Amino acid sequence: MRAPLRTVVVVAVAAVALLGIGAVFGLRSPAPAPAASVVAGAPDRLAESIARAQDRLRALPRDHETWAALGLAYVEQARVTADPSLYPKAAGALERSLAVRATENPAALVGLGALANARHEFAAARAYATDALAANPYDADAYAVLADAHTQLGDAAAATAAIQRMLDLRPGLAAYARASYDLEQRGSVAEATDLMRRALESAADPADIAFCRNQLGDLAWSVGDLNGAEREYAAGLAAGPGYQALLRGRSRVAAARGDLPAALADAGAVAARTPTPDSLLEYATLLRLAGNVAEADRQLTLADAAHRLFVANGGQDDLTGAQLALARGDAAAAVRLAQDEWRRRPFADVADVLGWSLHLAGRDAEALPRLRRAVSSAPRNALFAYHLGMVLLASGDSAGARDALRQARSVNPYFSPVDGPTAARALSALEARP
Repeated sequence: MRAPLRTVVVVAVAAVALLGIGAVFGLRSPAPAPAASVVAGAPDRLAESIARAQDRLRALPRDHETWAALGLAYVEQARVTADPSLYPKAAGALERSLAVRATENPAALVGLGALANARHEFAAARAYATDALAANPYDADAYAVLADAHTQLGDAAAATAAIQRMLDLRPGLAAYARASYDLEQRGSVAEATDLMRRALESAADPADIAFCRNQLGDLAWSVGDLNGAEREYAAGLAAGPGYQALLRGRSRVAAARGDLPAALADAGAVAARTPTPDSLLEYATLLRLAGNVAEADRQLTLADAAHRLFVANGGQDDLTGAQLALARGDAAAAVRLAQDEWRRRPFADVADVLGWSLHLAGRDAEALPRLRRAVSSAPRNALFAYHLGMVLLASGDSAGARDALRQARSVNPYFSPVDGPTAARALSALEARP
């Protein structure tokens, strides 16, 4: 009988060296995976690998393996550069690989699965990974795609099983990062942290070090450990000064400490260099907090444009659409978009946004089941607990609201520079009642 995930991951990390850059493609975790191009001073190995593949294909246009590798490299380049216009190139290369070899070509299927995950087509990603495993049951990369898809589709047990198989086949950074996130999602933050700490001990490449440090910083942040998060982000930036996720984490710590200028500087740098909808939305929130409403509105416009670009290149993301609608104050549109997303993937993040959108639209009775599901699925998420507490308060359940807001405070009182103080004031008022 196999050992359970919680046992295997801790033992495996100490025994096996980490995989190289690019092994964590498609990772759906709180931070992106490492890539050589984000580390200052390192050669752009991703661009070099694309150029080499293109040269080889000019000489050997029927090399299906190189077509598959090129397609996957484009997927990674799209992630690193925040440029979804590369997705059609990736699709073209991967489909060419299958055109050359239609059967017994798991690499192309894995690549298409990674692309589907990147485009948020999680059901399609699951199907591609399943087909790849039918061709090669020992393909660890196929299990990576499968785990990511199951996670986003809300099938936690299937995601854990896929990660376990990945660990069995090829323990390394790609598997450890997914296992750590799996543990974190289930509320086992201490175990998730221990796993990433052991992964860090085996890391040698600067990008791997930066990635592990960022994961550790995010885990510390998630439990309100500002000093620990700050140390990890600083150590990560020493290893990889250009790794944008570390600046994003440092911005959150600065905002929590009340240093809004420093928070704005880091968030602005991230939004300028990797202009994804979420980085632009986060920057807009800080700008609004600082009173710069006009610039905040401009960032929302850019976030909307980034979202449209993602959709225009084959992406599906009504969750971001709902978040943008909420930022514009359009609760009715947010409900519609979040409901559409929920039908595609019943994931905790979607449940939370749907529940909060329903609340803002005046539909608290419908909101509560979604918010309770979000909290039960991710018990160590302070934002989810805050949303549940505020809706319970609005519904007249003072005792339930007090419990949920206490949960948010105990998990991470700094979870948001805007909502955190609101939660504290609401809880103080509840606790002052006789």
